[in-house]
Amino acid sequence: MINVAIQPMTGQSDDFSHLDRAGQAVAGVGAKPRFVVVAATSGAVLLAWLLLAGMAVRGAQAGFAGTGPGGGLLQDLPAMPLPDFLERFIALCVGPAPFPAYSGSQFAALILMWFLMAVATMLPSAAPMIRTYCEIADTARIKGEPVVHPLILVVGYLTVWLVASAVFAGLTLGLQTTNPGGQTFGPVNGVIAAVLLGAAGLYQFSGLKEACLKKCRRPFSILFARWSDKPQRIFRLGVEQGIWCLGCCWALMLVMFAVGIMNLFWMALLGLFAVLEKQVNGRLSSRIAGAILLVWATALLLVSLY
Repeated sequence: MINVAIQPMTGQSDDFSHLDRAGQAVAGVGAKPRFVVVAATSGAVLLAWLLLAGMAVRGAQAGFAGTGPGGGLLQDLPAMPLPDFLERFIALCVGPAPFPAYSGSQFAALILMWFLMAVATMLPSAAPMIRTYCEIADTARIKGEPVVHPLILVVGYLTVWLVASAVFAGLTLGLQTTNPGGQTFGPVNGVIAAVLLGAAGLYQFSGLKEACLKKCRRPFSILFARWSDKPQRIFRLGVEQGIWCLGCCWALMLVMFAVGIMNLFWMALLGLFAVLEKQVNGRLSSRIAGAILLVWATALLLVSLY
């Protein structure tokens, strides 16, 4: 098994004078895990948003994405040249076919699409947790204690969202059977959208939502109490943090079905709300969001039925 733990370090800087300039730069970066994890997570979020933007614009211009609130703006943007693999990826995700016609490759494409959405919208909300771990790790390194690289924690966190992405992909295909002629990217029909919005709104008032939110808002006590120099335990700690985050935000992801899965405006709005909700104490933000969703669901249901 590869040893991913960082070797014990003291507060003194390591001597890289025997290396050339390039070697010194690389060695210096390697000795700063916080820099590596910030660069890696920021790059992942940026790449996810770029891929999603390319998919959304191409889908809208091809008539795949549906209208949805704010979605029509994408149709007026200049055409974006995309690599062949992205063109195939979009085609796998948005094909209007009944459920039995979907292949394993199409299901995998939908999982990847939802995972990109999770990285783009949920990973930024985990920044306080990742930063807290890095601060504890820096303190341990200065004391000369072995430290597991923060990326192990991030991988554990994202593993939860990868599993959740498979569930959302399955739900996408399941909802597609209710409207076989529709587009995967487009909003679901009014009654189903009202049910999903109502479920998301009610969950905002639940005790489980509050319990998960408290765990996400106070990562220090959990990370400090569960500290370990064993990679598998830190990975498990990342999984646990991912579960708390999923418990906070899974219902909000249902909103994407009502507005169109590739609706960038609502994707960014929900991502911003997830960040703010974990930073602001109290239940006011959750209850306001829940009330808005319930009113929206009621109005949509009345319009659909009458």
